[in-house]
Amino acid sequence: MARYTRWFKEIGIEDVAEVGGKNASLGEMYRSLTGEGVLVPNGFAVTADAYRYVLEYNGAWPRLHALLDNLDIDDVKALQEAGAACRKIVQECRIPDDLREEILKGYDELKSQYGDTLSLAVRSSATAEDSPEASFAGQNDTYLNISGEEALLDAYLRCLASNFTDRSLHYKHDHGFDWSRVYLSVVVMKMVRSDKGASGVMFSIDTETGFKDVVFINAAYGLGENVVQGTIDPDSFYVHKPTFEKGYRAVLKRRLGKKEFKMVFASELNTGNIAVEFTKNIETDEKERRRFCIDDEDVMVLADYAIRVEKHYSKKAGYRKPMDMEWAKDGLDGNLYMVQARPETVESQKRGAVLEMYHLKEKGDVLVSGRAVGTKIGRGKVRIIRDVGELGSFEPGEVLVSETTTPDWEPVMKRAAAVVTNRGGRTCHAAIVSRELGIPAVVGAENATDVLEDGMEVTVSCAEGETGNVYRGLLEYEVVRTDLSKMQKPKTEIMMNLGNPDIAFSLASLPVDGIGLARMEFIINEYIKAHPMALKHMERVDEETKAKLERLAEAFDSPEEFFIKRLSEGVATIAASVYPNPCVVRMSDFKTNEYAKLLGGRFFEPEEDNPMIGFRGAARYTHPAYEEGFALECAAMKRVREEMGFENVVLMIPFCRRVEEGKKVLRTMRKYGLERGEKGLKIYVMCEIPNNVIQIDAFSEIFDGFSIGSNDLTQLTLGVDRDSEVVAFDYDERDPGVLKMIEMAVAGAKRNGRHSGICGQAPSDYPEVAEFLVKLGIDSISLNPDSVLKTLKNVVELERKLGRI
Repeated sequence: MARYTRWFKEIGIEDVAEVGGKNASLGEMYRSLTGEGVLVPNGFAVTADAYRYVLEYNGAWPRLHALLDNLDIDDVKALQEAGAACRKIVQECRIPDDLREEILKGYDELKSQYGDTLSLAVRSSATAEDSPEASFAGQNDTYLNISGEEALLDAYLRCLASNFTDRSLHYKHDHGFDWSRVYLSVVVMKMVRSDKGASGVMFSIDTETGFKDVVFINAAYGLGENVVQGTIDPDSFYVHKPTFEKGYRAVLKRRLGKKEFKMVFASELNTGNIAVEFTKNIETDEKERRRFCIDDEDVMVLADYAIRVEKHYSKKAGYRKPMDMEWAKDGLDGNLYMVQARPETVESQKRGAVLEMYHLKEKGDVLVSGRAVGTKIGRGKVRIIRDVGELGSFEPGEVLVSETTTPDWEPVMKRAAAVVTNRGGRTCHAAIVSRELGIPAVVGAENATDVLEDGMEVTVSCAEGETGNVYRGLLEYEVVRTDLSKMQKPKTEIMMNLGNPDIAFSLASLPVDGIGLARMEFIINEYIKAHPMALKHMERVDEETKAKLERLAEAFDSPEEFFIKRLSEGVATIAASVYPNPCVVRMSDFKTNEYAKLLGGRFFEPEEDNPMIGFRGAARYTHPAYEEGFALECAAMKRVREEMGFENVVLMIPFCRRVEEGKKVLRTMRKYGLERGEKGLKIYVMCEIPNNVIQIDAFSEIFDGFSIGSNDLTQLTLGVDRDSEVVAFDYDERDPGVLKMIEMAVAGAKRNGRHSGICGQAPSDYPEVAEFLVKLGIDSISLNPDSVLKTLKNVVELERKLGRI
């Protein structure tokens, strides 16, 4: 019977003390989830007993204690010297014959299963690894594409030695682990040939916001080290778990990464020779960079894996357990494999229901931008570190700026006010560690080390969505903490206005009853950037514009698919943040001058003297000049509801001047597959024109509800152009005439049994307007996100006074 090796089928999560976190989890998945269709490559663990045996056999323990027991762990130079000496001791150890024989026997058995051409992944698995309190991510070494007995044994010793890297020693100290009691087990497993496929990491939670209803996947060509180490900008995908489990199979949203390099095997390593460099990076070509490295079917398989893994580990733990996973797609057999799973170590540690929101109180010049990690803000002086030898110059409270980071940098990262890197995505080393430390980081900023200078005072903001900004100067900001567990909900529904999908997940914890206004225009402007008619009719634009349109859509099958998928995924992301509560999506309401600014727009838009009351809203949808564009909008919304599963989406028609116009729009929507009442579809209309109020009974016959747009209603009631600064003094939503219009609208909706809400600016800006609306008995008030909590408290107090709660 084997003394020092155990096969994956023989181990599980309860065996961490013997085989380390990585081995225990691989065994757990292999043993428990392969029957459910989750593919895990086979392998075996070389146990922690073997680690102790090697060190005892070679008399290494006394020498290691002499180097480490009295070490000042914060003395960077002393740590580097001691770590190097420790690693030399371990790498020069001789593997005892009986252990050597066991390891090679296991290798032979794997070859009998997978064939003589098998190559191996040899990976460290620490006995304190992958706990909820500390991930040990990247602390110990991994060696890939190992072929031949001597190469395997050499890689084994290198893994043992990596228990004494500077980063690993400091990490143990920071997390309260005794270095002499953290033992190294080693994984020996079939190498998934992702060098010819793709690989990456995924989480069963959104890593930045803690939003629990999504799977977040990062992907790149080749081996996964580039994604983990942050040396490239990967593709990313989200999948919505609740709709996925209802049978819908669609990507929630996606982002095309640059994928500058792919890691492949170095060719000389198949000879069986011992080598230090097992892999190499090669540049990806332009064609590879401009397309996604995995398709939607792959994303669905990975999402299924992630959900199954989270459910299994949660069941074992007795509570919901978000997971951090690694996967690889084998380019030879085409299969997707799980190659690691561990507890997510940031959101899983949060307790209670305290909502923490960071807000910049002022803005400055944006120096560089990248991917935001977390939702916090930090300030300090810039310190550029170009290599590990400069770490000793870093002072506490500075902003660490570098090309990228590695685990060796962690001793100084924990003292940084913020981190900024040129390279990396949301699952790179800098992102993972910054999250664990609770400090803001901006990764993938490209030219940060060129633009920023040592000593420059900057503010690093990750509180503005997926894009993180580095501002010049020490800007003022505030942190608002709210205990949601103590908040009472009012009878009046409090909803939220939102157009930006990038911030949707960060706002998901706000105690709202849904989205009262999701603006389609923001998504078109920011994520599509092109006029829908230009995408439909590229033959009508000039060659320069056509080339730009083709470049925008090149990752999709057609320009129309580009528009439909980008729009549907943007809307679905917003709807997901409040699912299953309603999300009211307003169809496009650009004015002609705004449409003209979109790519290709000038070829399709007329010039108007007053676009505010011109060719906008419902009038466009059935007009020959735009109906084909509206058809694309309808196709996107049909996809959101019927293919992506967001039946909580309510559609809303803006600027509908006449009842007949409303009927015509509804007929056109039916023509393109969106029929009111079918599959629960509700269609609201904006109540923003005096005629909507005057004829509210007639409008009630064809629409399911009304959302009062106080901005346009004020403009048209008072005859004031809200875009004109000259007469801005006459624009006031609190004017008695405007309030009377609102009162009539709410009463009319009630009279006809229709939903009444308001989504204009007034209740966000003026508490007295919100109070007026509550007294009217309006069904819902939709507010800007920064007004939600304050207004909610005010409404609760008012309803209490009115005896409603």
